[in-house]
Amino acid sequence: MQNAAFAVRGLDWAYVALDVPPERLEEAVHGLAALGFAGANITAPHKVEVARIVGSTLPSVNTLVGLEGYSTDAAILEGLPVERPVLIGDGGAAAAFRLALPHARVFSRRGEWPPDATGADLVVNATPVRDEVLVELEPGQTLIDLPYPRTATAEAAAAAGATVLDGLEVLVAQGAASFELWTGVPAPVSVMRRALGLPV
Repeated sequence: MQNAAFAVRGLDWAYVALDVPPERLEEAVHGLAALGFAGANITAPHKVEVARIVGSTLPSVNTLVGLEGYSTDAAILEGLPVERPVLIGDGGAAAAFRLALPHARVFSRRGEWPPDATGADLVVNATPVRDEVLVELEPGQTLIDLPYPRTATAEAAAAAGATVLDGLEVLVAQGAASFELWTGVPAPVSVMRRALGLPV
């Protein structure tokens, strides 16, 4: 997705995946800057720790520009009307949505459980749970489902007539926001969607 975006914008850049064990994380983050990387995306389980490493005031970081930390995890919310949100989860991505939706009712296995979406207009599933239906939705409700491919929760919500923005939609939104932070140019969203097999 990002490499397709770089190519269409005429940027001689490359997006590569780098596996980093937790005990080497701080070394790796500083190594990115030392090697001249323009930036990076951070994924689970490193988002909260990277925020600490770079001294960010954010609870979690999924995008670096040099050693400056940003979170684009909740970019999917842009333009969505949200009045009564429910957030499920307590990891790094959930922290980004909690910051973006401070009035959300929050459910996690370490706190209040099971989730209750009664009266919610938006439900965010920020857990890695794939095979269990965590909450049942109805027509008129919207689910943002972070994992991909689609989870059992997303499939059940779609079957019930709720609107579902699945993990690939979330990936495009956060990826486009990251692209613009790194490059300073508009993200070619249609190209990024096509690269993931999404309708343009």
